[in-house]
Amino acid sequence: MTALPPTSASLALTPERPAQSAQLREAAKQFEAIFVRQMLAAAHAAKPAGEDALFGGQAMDTFNSMQDERFAQIAADSGAFGLARQIETQLAARLQLDQGGA
Repeated sequence: MTALPPTSASLALTPERPAQSAQLREAAKQFEAIFVRQMLAAAHAAKPAGEDALFGGQAMDTFNSMQDERFAQIAADSGAFGLARQIETQLAARLQLDQGGA
């Protein structure tokens, strides 16, 4: 696997492919949301077992899962971590390389 050279944040798909650009942006946001949700789930799993003796249980686990999912989606939509932007930039560069060579 070859590494891509550093790219600028202004790199985007060509104007002829706005639908592809929008799909790429949405996929990158969804990936960021999944990644953040997995991070939060791992953080909850690392908590000591007896810490939530009063408010613990399956209902709290379900609530935490829903809360993490919503937070992850908000973070991805707002670009709080910047992962989606970086993923989009790298994939756009890869798509341009693939299209240029075809």
